[in-house]
Amino acid sequence: MRRAFHRGRRQGAEDADLTLTCRRNCLALGHPGLADAVRVFWNPRMRTSAGRAFWPSRVIELNPKLRGVGDAEIDRTLRHELAHLVAYERAGRRRIRPHGPEWAAACAELGIPGERACHTLPFQRSRRERKFAYLCTRCFAVVRRVRALDPSAVCAACCRQYNGGRYDPRFRLVAIKKPSAPQ
Repeated sequence: MRRAFHRGRRQGAEDADLTLTCRRNCLALGHPGLADAVRVFWNPRMRTSAGRAFWPSRVIELNPKLRGVGDAEIDRTLRHELAHLVAYERAGRRRIRPHGPEWAAACAELGIPGERACHTLPFQRSRRERKFAYLCTRCFAVVRRVRALDPSAVCAACCRQYNGGRYDPRFRLVAIKKPSAPQ
C-alpha cells in the first residue's frame, strides 16, 4: 500500500459487491466515514501486485488475475488492502509504516492475523535492468533503480534511524557514475 493520492484515472470498473463487502467490514469495525467513501476497482494494468490501496482517496485496486486464483485469494487480498485503509483512518495525520503494527492490528481485526506484506501468487514478474545506482554517504548503502531518482531523494533507513522517519537533506543519495562500455 502506498500512502499516495489517487489521481482518479480508473482503468477498470468498480466492483459493487466487493465495495459493499468493504463497507460492511468498515461498519463492523466502527468506521462509518471510511464505509461511506471506500471503493473497489479491478485494474487490468496491474501485472505483479495483487492489490493496492490509496489513501486519502480510499480506493482499492485489485489485479484481475486474482479471479483465476480463486475466491479465497480475492477475499484475503481485499482484506489485506482494506487493512491499510483502516490503519490510515485510525492514524489520522500521524505517519505510519505501510505494513507496520497498526496495519497488522487491522489485519487481525479483519480476520487475517499473521498476514504477510507480500504475496506468493504465480504472477509473472517483468525483469528490467536497474541502470541507476545511488549511494548513501552516511550508511554506504547502494540503491539500484530502473528509473532515475529525483535529486532530492534521501536514504529512508537513515531518515528513520537518525531523524524519526522525517525527511532530512543530510541523507541525500548520491548518483554513482556507471562506467562507460569499452569501445
